[in-house]
Amino acid sequence: MLYEAFYDYLRGEAARSAHTVTAYRHDVESLRGFLKGESDAERDPRRITLAELRMWVAELASRGLSTVTIVRKIQSVRAFFHFLVRRHGMVSNPASRLVTPRLPKVLPEYVRQEETMAKIDGLGAFSDDFTEVRDALMLTMLYSTGMRAAELVGLRDAAVDTSRCELKVLGKRNKERIIPFGEELRAMIDHYRSLRSQMLPGAPTEAFFVRPGGEPVYYGLVYRTVHAGLEGVSAGRRSPHVMRHSFATDMLNNGADLMAVQKLLGHTSLATTQRYTHLSYRELQKNYKQAHPRAQRKED
Repeated sequence: MLYEAFYDYLRGEAARSAHTVTAYRHDVESLRGFLKGESDAERDPRRITLAELRMWVAELASRGLSTVTIVRKIQSVRAFFHFLVRRHGMVSNPASRLVTPRLPKVLPEYVRQEETMAKIDGLGAFSDDFTEVRDALMLTMLYSTGMRAAELVGLRDAAVDTSRCELKVLGKRNKERIIPFGEELRAMIDHYRSLRSQMLPGAPTEAFFVRPGGEPVYYGLVYRTVHAGLEGVSAGRRSPHVMRHSFATDMLNNGADLMAVQKLLGHTSLATTQRYTHLSYRELQKNYKQAHPRAQRKED
């Protein structure tokens, strides 16, 4: 089955995270279902035409899907056909000639620094309740390190070194990077580990973040934790990735070097990190207009 071969390739050779593989599968299966229609007959995906792909995109648009969602689905399908061309004898990639809708320029959404600090300060990071402590640590670690949710879920206990105040993160395509952290996070980690060992005495722990039964946490749990923890903030979205945006924005606003932030985030391209400089400049403009006596036009 060519579809399953693609998903196996993503999981194995391409070393994509489970979350990424699920996203690709969802997008490619959208096309697969469209082509089947009302019949049970399975089409050979190597025979799909550009005209059929255009009809699929039109159907997506008619359902009211956002431009961002449609572009993501096209990119996933394009990768699928590229795989078939390289590995399974497809003559050409029809999706390479598919016009991609232009995305609106949207700046990354973030939580204001004072709001983030207030939320973290209000968490029960040093209580005696394991779940409360774990959830507080997850939210704080996302903000303090800028790691992705998938990286947090996959964090190994052996990768968290409190003696050196650094952790090793396995990012996209299995690229490893080292992220430093401060004394506050170190103390929270020590307390979490103490409660975890009391709850699971003698049990070997490979995953750093676990549930009360010892099972590793999963993306949905992390998302719900962050969403609940950020209740009441001014940002429109409350997700783990918003915490990553907040980390980058606050680092740059407080004088961090752009290339240093790039390395901490694990970005391959500096241009990806430069998005956050626009946020920093916007914040600078706002502060100037609020604070400088000559920034506002005098009333007549």
